[in-house]
Amino acid sequence: MPTPATDGFHMPAEWAPHDRCWMAWPVRAETFLNGLDAARAAYADVAKTIAQFEPVTMICPEGEVADASLSCGKGVEILPMPLSDSWVRDNGPTFVVDGKGGVAGVDWGFNAWGGNYADFQPDTDVARRVMERLGLPRYEAPLIMEGGSFHVDGEGTLLTTEQCLLNPNRNPHLSKSEIEQHLRDYLGVSQIIWLGQGYEQDETDGHIDEIACFVRPGVVLTLTTDDTSDPNYKIFQDNLERLSMARDAAGRELEIVTVRPPARQEYNGVRLTLSYTNFYLANGGVVMPAFEDPADDEAYRIFRKLWPERQVVQVPALDIVRGGGGIHCITQQQPAP
Repeated sequence: MPTPATDGFHMPAEWAPHDRCWMAWPVRAETFLNGLDAARAAYADVAKTIAQFEPVTMICPEGEVADASLSCGKGVEILPMPLSDSWVRDNGPTFVVDGKGGVAGVDWGFNAWGGNYADFQPDTDVARRVMERLGLPRYEAPLIMEGGSFHVDGEGTLLTTEQCLLNPNRNPHLSKSEIEQHLRDYLGVSQIIWLGQGYEQDETDGHIDEIACFVRPGVVLTLTTDDTSDPNYKIFQDNLERLSMARDAAGRELEIVTVRPPARQEYNGVRLTLSYTNFYLANGGVVMPAFEDPADDEAYRIFRKLWPERQVVQVPALDIVRGGGGIHCITQQQPAP
């Protein structure tokens, strides 16, 4: 059976040029216990910010089109589509390119992060519906996985966590080597770097975008903390050690840049996954989170240094994080051909 790799496709890095950004309107009250109004205002803020750099399409149930249109304004396209949740990074398509003008989408199996929610059926069709709307090829992957669980450098290297991809609530019938082969087949990578655990109490079971990402080939941004009493301390130290020993697809040692998360915050007794690695790279811009914490300023300075050629914009993200994710989780880039 043809795969993206056999057809010459690979996933480009997120800093490659985009045609547009995809998002999905908040609709599940169960997800956003602080209220849908607050979540929708936060999503609209992110959408309007990204729209300053590139086109944005917001997927939205038919009955919410008017509200989404008024909230997001004329600069954001609203696309009616059945929807049960609003994390398009995870339930939408992952786009791949062939370097010859071709763009296709990978449709991962989706089971609501290992069965966290029961009524997720509409989200299993989002990737297919998006690709049909675009009129582009779609590859159906034999793997339960979410887009927030991996990050690529566009040159053959993939970063992920054992906690998520090897979790028995995703693909209990597959071995680690079998999962690695699927990643090679559907994302066109050759080198896979495994970190261990993700952010403490992350309901996605350790998505990589909460703890680490590529900045450019050979350079990784990752979370760290000096607080030895924080359960994340050992997690981050182990990940730093793994990154220090890793090599990318080109055989390079990795340059590691660290950023400290904000002070611990809880919501309804659960720790919030406050992470600066959960951001969106737009055409000419970086849309990063702000958490009403003094650490925001230091993170902003780090981002300005990492991306001097891009405009760095901080957007309030607490009302997104209270739903279980961040700016990267609610966005999905569609690369330019």
